[in-house]
Amino acid sequence: MTTTLNIATWNVNSVRARLPLLLTWLKEAKPDVVLLQETKVEDLSFPASYVEELGYNLCVHGQKSYNGVAILSTSPLEDVTCGLVDFESVIDAQGDGAAAKCRYIEAFTAGVRVISVYAPNGQDLDHPRFLMKKAFYQALEARLVHLLQGPDEVIVGGDFNIAPFESDVYDASLWSNRILCSDEERAWFRRLLNRGFYDPLQASVTKDQTNPFTWWDYRTRGFEEDRGLRIDHVLLSPGVAQRVQGAHVDRHTRGWEKPSDHAPVMCVLVAA
Repeated sequence: MTTTLNIATWNVNSVRARLPLLLTWLKEAKPDVVLLQETKVEDLSFPASYVEELGYNLCVHGQKSYNGVAILSTSPLEDVTCGLVDFESVIDAQGDGAAAKCRYIEAFTAGVRVISVYAPNGQDLDHPRFLMKKAFYQALEARLVHLLQGPDEVIVGGDFNIAPFESDVYDASLWSNRILCSDEERAWFRRLLNRGFYDPLQASVTKDQTNPFTWWDYRTRGFEEDRGLRIDHVLLSPGVAQRVQGAHVDRHTRGWEKPSDHAPVMCVLVAA
């Protein structure tokens, strides 16, 4: 009988380019639920058969070359919702619809409602895409508040494109009030925590005093010199937070050949 429920999130930076690594990691880590981001593939072109052979069900929400989210689960996936309609309609009206799409998918599985999110990067604090990022977080918070009022426990994971604490940055002074680390962005993230969501990886970092980074820049030897950021997160609603056994980053995957620039985050829960 399974005694734990292992929930992971991973920005794979193209599921087709990273397919061999994804399959290797699935066999190695054996997660029960996986939240993927930046799949960068249309739904019909997602390499579904490969993950199905490993015992996973899946739901996908993608487009060609950009964005894209998916959920893999060893349990059935039910009540699937794709997209944040309020966010996408606003951005589409501004003429930037493709950039807004395929950033959100949710489903009920393994006794919880799980959500995979890929938040906009924002580019820079004075860039128009920063307003898109703000709109995304407003819509995300509204959706999560709605779900918290329902019967299901909620787990939301993904690439949030925010390093919420000083300890999440290799050089806090260098990144002070820059994109991903600005006071405004961190306030958006804290609003989710203030709604009752729990950040198990941040709690594990505080306890273990280890670098929590999940992303390292390809261009600057970021991984080799461990100059990273923690921008990938798993957040838990209050009821499921009581079941946490631990959380960690599978950072060794970043050292594999032709890796994603992100590493998976794993959260281990006591099975309900």
